[in-house]
Amino acid sequence: MPPRKIIIDTDPGQDDAVAILLALASPEEIDLMGITAVAGNVPLPLGHKNARIVCELAGWTDIKVFAGCDKPLQRDLVTAEHVHGKTGLDGADLPDPRMDLQQQHGVDFIIETLRNEPSGTVTLCPIGPLTNIATAMQRAPDIIPRIQEIVLMGGAYFEVGNITPTAEFNIYVDPEAAEIVFGAGVPLTVMPLDVTHQALTTPPRIAAFRALGTKVGDTVAGWTDFFERFDMEKYGSEGAPLHDPCTIAYLIAPTLFQGRHINVEIETTSPLTVGMTVADWWRVTDRPANAMFMRDIDAEGFYGLLAERLARL
Repeated sequence: MPPRKIIIDTDPGQDDAVAILLALASPEEIDLMGITAVAGNVPLPLGHKNARIVCELAGWTDIKVFAGCDKPLQRDLVTAEHVHGKTGLDGADLPDPRMDLQQQHGVDFIIETLRNEPSGTVTLCPIGPLTNIATAMQRAPDIIPRIQEIVLMGGAYFEVGNITPTAEFNIYVDPEAAEIVFGAGVPLTVMPLDVTHQALTTPPRIAAFRALGTKVGDTVAGWTDFFERFDMEKYGSEGAPLHDPCTIAYLIAPTLFQGRHINVEIETTSPLTVGMTVADWWRVTDRPANAMFMRDIDAEGFYGLLAERLARL
């Protein structure tokens, strides 16, 4: 099979950075056509800067990075420096990027790529708020049936919320955008907190990154050392979930994951539950299924894949 053409839409974030590295380290399965940045974990200027830093770390300086939307569709931006640090990539000392930021807007790049490539051959991988994807759909509805699949990190069911009692961060930041994407009729695969909270950065797993003896390995170990402190204190867990790389791992090795094709709706109005992914896991409604909602992951296989691929960079 030829490598799968993807666009990563991201708000880096240490775990976003690891997802980008995993994609770049997997050219047999992944053809990364470009990276679009969106405001989320950090404001947009830091997001596109961090994406370029990660590409340079990996030695892939020919990847095109675009700046997308700098705020949600209807709401004030909420960021997560309390988790990721003031740079978004705290935990490793990396130089400012020398790569140019593309002049084209990220949303226009998404639209142009989907129009120019054969229909059904480009997968979108949003690992931040869904603002760019929803904006592209609103601006150019003709692209919607041309999308092969959207594989995203967001939402939760059993694990419920990590930014509010009921909402996961990526969906919470722009629930109106998520409502558009989940209602578009595009094949959706969702990596919720239920999956990512099973993929914790335990000390042996971080040690495996450091044991690679490379700049990439040391950097990822530093990022995960920093990143895990917040979640360990919050949850009392032995490590932190590496959320975003689950999307790329699914494209490389889908058998690592198990889930159900169910209906998922986005709450946009309730002051108590705004941003909640209302997942009909038990199929108690007659609402049609619109998402493959993952629940389980082979965590050892996932971390084995990460270490094996990162060793290539």
